[in-house]
Amino acid sequence: MRVKTLKDVDLRGKRVFIRADLNVPQDETGRIVDDTRIRASIPTIEYCLQQGAEVMVTSHLGRPKEGACTPEDSLAPIAERLSELLGRPVPLIEHWVDGGFTVQPGEVVLLENVRCNVGEKKNDEELARKYAALCDVYVNDAFGTAHRAEASTVGIARFAPVACAGLLMAAEIEALSRALEHPKRPLVAIVGGAKVSTKLTILKSLAEKVDQLIVGGGIANTFLLATGKRIGKSLAEPELVVEAQAIMDMMAARGSEVPLPVDVVVADEVSAFARANRVPVDEVGPNDRILDVGPKTAARYCDIVAHAGTVVWNGPLGVFEYDQFAGGTKMLASAIAHSEAYSLAGGGDTIAAIKKFGVEKDIDYISTGGGAFLEFLEGKKLPAIAALEARYDG
Repeated sequence: MRVKTLKDVDLRGKRVFIRADLNVPQDETGRIVDDTRIRASIPTIEYCLQQGAEVMVTSHLGRPKEGACTPEDSLAPIAERLSELLGRPVPLIEHWVDGGFTVQPGEVVLLENVRCNVGEKKNDEELARKYAALCDVYVNDAFGTAHRAEASTVGIARFAPVACAGLLMAAEIEALSRALEHPKRPLVAIVGGAKVSTKLTILKSLAEKVDQLIVGGGIANTFLLATGKRIGKSLAEPELVVEAQAIMDMMAARGSEVPLPVDVVVADEVSAFARANRVPVDEVGPNDRILDVGPKTAARYCDIVAHAGTVVWNGPLGVFEYDQFAGGTKMLASAIAHSEAYSLAGGGDTIAAIKKFGVEKDIDYISTGGGAFLEFLEGKKLPAIAALEARYDG
């Protein structure tokens, strides 16, 4: 992927419009629960400020109704946190689309929730042109929205005098390309989660390129069904056993396999008080729910990771939120952290597991994208990255 990056552009005295991803979780009072995405956006903002640019930053937050921005939709809490992290005031600008506000060189403002603007989600050309008129340089640093063709992620890139990737976006592109386009072999992909249906195309795409494909969670249960195993009352999608078998056949045709659990951790309910029992996979009872892989299975997966050249991880192996069902995911996280392989992880549950087990510093790259990360794994061309590629002029 060839895109112009922030460091390829002269920013001094320029009006810079940064599309960031500051869509952070908040509690019912509006307090920010996790500011990871805000922190991830700081390097690009600081770089532009250091270059003497007039910096405008915007983002979406939640799912506001276009044309009706309520107090709950406001980026006010984000502006406050940005001010704390940058050590300088970050004014919040409302009704900014038509201009009418000023920014001095070396200053930064936050433009109110971009998805409140009518036409944003439909990538309206007139709106995109208005965005572009505000700046000399457009910077897309919002990898988390790269799979969406909106006015602030795609349209503005067509009309801004210069369009480039921010530091975070450039790092995401480099990390994902390294893992999937030019990987060190063996390439191991770990895909967990509740449903095959939400990741079927990803699994098929990966089955064509990886050397080992490990599945976890409810996805693994559907694969177990496909091999004739009894799974009791475990979460699964019986209607997709044919697709699961097809994926296993694809791997077998390439001389590989989808290693499935030989032992599992079961309980009769999903709760913090549920009693966990380790059983061979052939001894799952009619009322059992499979909630984690057993130690033998986890050890096998860890051995695969230990011999990998590249590991791509999306999704836990079990219900790791409860400690009695966290063993498999914990062992896997530790194995990835200690492996010499290049490791790339992404997805909300995966990041939560990485944080829970304290291995953040030992994963080579943790993607900030959810849907964008998954679509990249599928091999899809992400609209926002395609828009930057179209503006690349060497």
